[in-house]
Amino acid sequence: MVSAQREFSAYGPSHLVVLTLFAVGAVLLVWCGRRQSAERARLLSRTLAILLVAAFLVALVYKLIRPELATSVPLQLCDIAELMAAYALWSQRHWAFVLTYYWGLVLSTQALLTPDVGTPEEGAPDFPDHLFLTFFTLHVLVVWAAVYLTWGRGMRPRWRDYRFAVAVTLGWVAFTFVFNLIAGTNYGYLNGKPPTASVLDLLGPWPVYLLVEILIVVCVWALITWPWERTRRREKAHPATGSVERTDFQRPG
Repeated sequence: MVSAQREFSAYGPSHLVVLTLFAVGAVLLVWCGRRQSAERARLLSRTLAILLVAAFLVALVYKLIRPELATSVPLQLCDIAELMAAYALWSQRHWAFVLTYYWGLVLSTQALLTPDVGTPEEGAPDFPDHLFLTFFTLHVLVVWAAVYLTWGRGMRPRWRDYRFAVAVTLGWVAFTFVFNLIAGTNYGYLNGKPPTASVLDLLGPWPVYLLVEILIVVCVWALITWPWERTRRREKAHPATGSVERTDFQRPG
């Protein structure tokens, strides 16, 4: 029972430990990624992919023990991001990396900084409850995937990738919104605000806050695309001083 266990507190001891481990791990992944051979990079990427899928399945099994239509369907954008990050790590497909980059660096990072651990029924349990462990394991691995592939292995987004990510995300919004209408659910809080106070309260009533959310995300994604495009144009103009963009498991040169 929730009353018999510690309640999770944002920026409490357990949360700070997670953030510290995340930061240290991200630095190590970048350091390793820049020094690995293609074979070792493939091994590390696929190991991370397997860990992601394993954690995803564990979380899904727990949801299905007592299935609820409102919470058990893996339809949250973070659920899709977890599978996409695993596929990007395993396959090195550029389109999968692109979605991992935008979803991981902006949306999953936000979940790490302002975590919503647990459920209204079970509360917000602290470490070592399975809800705490699966929530942070999944979100940390997604952001690590984006960091490793971008700064460790040299994969880069372009403006066409930005447009692709926006289109795919809007497609998810449309599909999930219709699903919510039919099923009476509220995945992504697309059809109404959460029952408890949240940052969405600052963005206006429904559907105004949805439009504001979309505008903010689109602008932030543009901001994290622009530096790479600027660097690419500069390197194209001065190829002798530019670095080689790696889109697969090449050894850093």
